[in-house]
Amino acid sequence: MNKKQKAMLARIIAAFVIYIPLMIADKAGMFEHLSWPVMFCLYLIPYLVVGWDIIYKAVRGIKNGQVFDENFLMAVATFGAFGVQEYSEAVAVMLFYQVGELFQSYAVNRSRQSITDLMDICPEYANIEKNGLLQQVDPDDVPVGAVIVVKPGERIPLDGKVIAGESMIDTSALTGESVPRRVRPGDEIISGCVNGSGLLRAEVTKEFDDSTVSRILELVENASSKKAKVENFITRFARYYTPAVVATAVILAVIPPLVLGGGFGEWIRRACIFLVISCPCALVISVPLSFFGGIGAASKIGVLVKGGNYLEALSEMSVIVFDKTGTLTKGEFKVSEIRPEGVTEEELLETAALAEGYSDHPISKSVRDAWTGREDRSGGSDDHLALNRVKDAQEISGQGVCALVDGKQVLAGNEKLMKAHNISYKPSTEPGTTVYVARDGRFIGTIVISDTVKEGAKEAIEALKQAGVKKTVMLTGDRRAVGEAVAARLGLDEVHAELLPGDKVIEVEKLLEAETGKEKVAFVGDGINDAPVLSRADIGIAMGSMGSDAAIEAADVVLMDDDPRKIAAVVRISRKTMVIVKENIVFALGVKALVLLMGAVGVATMWEAVFADVGVSVIAILNAMRALRTK
Repeated sequence: MNKKQKAMLARIIAAFVIYIPLMIADKAGMFEHLSWPVMFCLYLIPYLVVGWDIIYKAVRGIKNGQVFDENFLMAVATFGAFGVQEYSEAVAVMLFYQVGELFQSYAVNRSRQSITDLMDICPEYANIEKNGLLQQVDPDDVPVGAVIVVKPGERIPLDGKVIAGESMIDTSALTGESVPRRVRPGDEIISGCVNGSGLLRAEVTKEFDDSTVSRILELVENASSKKAKVENFITRFARYYTPAVVATAVILAVIPPLVLGGGFGEWIRRACIFLVISCPCALVISVPLSFFGGIGAASKIGVLVKGGNYLEALSEMSVIVFDKTGTLTKGEFKVSEIRPEGVTEEELLETAALAEGYSDHPISKSVRDAWTGREDRSGGSDDHLALNRVKDAQEISGQGVCALVDGKQVLAGNEKLMKAHNISYKPSTEPGTTVYVARDGRFIGTIVISDTVKEGAKEAIEALKQAGVKKTVMLTGDRRAVGEAVAARLGLDEVHAELLPGDKVIEVEKLLEAETGKEKVAFVGDGINDAPVLSRADIGIAMGSMGSDAAIEAADVVLMDDDPRKIAAVVRISRKTMVIVKENIVFALGVKALVLLMGAVGVATMWEAVFADVGVSVIAILNAMRALRTK
């Protein structure tokens, strides 16, 4: 409990201590000889102890032109009860209303806590080394390219690349994962994580305003401003509902006595009961609280949902579309097959690696990495390739490379390169990128390079289908054979290959046109070329750890550790949240309608009114808090 909540609890206890003896004595007939002004003053003490702030807020609302809110309803209802000498009931209404407010405050704080915890990831300083001494500076003042020092136990202040030192990094604040990640020179580190036991020196790669931690804080701060449709409906409902209730209460207090005759006291009492019952706090509080709880539950597992509207849309998702590279696959190209022709595997791989030695192409790097890795495992030299054996290397755009290796002409590339030099080769049907290798005009083998499927990608697709997603689709710019092989391995329903970024938008638009009713289409991507599709889909889901800034900016949901399995988890959270929202709406309106009818005909007392307001609110709030505990 915070200081404000403790003060409220103290006031409630104090009011109870004064009120309970008063009520017992009153019901026992011990105050029969006292006049009404004395009784009024006695009950006014606990009333003001617990309810002075409600009266103050009601008066301030009237001054500011915001008359019709729950504070105004409570003030008018309790003043009316005092007016018809229902002193005990007037204090009870205010007392239990404040108990409900305390529950609400506590519940809101609980729901906010998992999100507010993210605010603690904001680093206070960065260490810069000057003249052999460490100086603490504001992260905002550190430029790109500067070298920062992160001591053991400190929070990483800026995104960067490790240039010296090794350590274990605690990423749980960002990703929800408890297992630390080891980093070495050359590895990327992101702001907001906590360094373990090693000293790290890192080169800053992004300014603080563009860093991971800064983007996360901005997303969190804006999340509550994007309301779901049902939230906006409740807000509009309360705006018109409350004045209508006040007008009805006035009519109930005035018209029946004038038409039917008799005193005003009984009808004023009924009007006060009507006002207490009709207070809309159960709806106004519990519906936004449910969405906040759902967003908080998602943040606990490392998924940032940018607003209640996107949580609502996720609950209606029936089709999910994935980009391939970096989303379902790692985007790390590795040699998967080596098929020599008339030479050994080692000779084929070494020849190709030397020919590719001067190329910056990712395919060339994969071949070189495969050869140097093989040398390390066999106990050979771990030095770089002996490029002094290579001469006249040239890269042929769209085909491959040509070079003299040990005085022999080596070609390494695709079918076009083989055909251009009239070399007879054996075509490969393996999924992946194929590198054909020839030496002195003779084909010596094939090297297949494939992207590796992410751990958990297959489980993610299965979990989504179990969660009720009707169709899973993959879009890729890769060759059809590669796309179909990945789709078959993961169990996807549909695949579209050889697409340009604009083609991906067209495919998503086709799926959007096929939607029926409330069905929604989600797209999951990570690259800068995915930003247009993320914006076009009903729900855009971006990979936050390795994803591009543009993709994260365009997305509605961000997976902080790039684990696709968490999509199914957040779908379950969204659906549970919507069930809770609907339960609260039906329960609150149903109970209020019943007790309002009882109050209008004079059956309900102020105690039933207190239950219809405070009791319903507390039950709805406790129900809303279940959204935080979604497994």
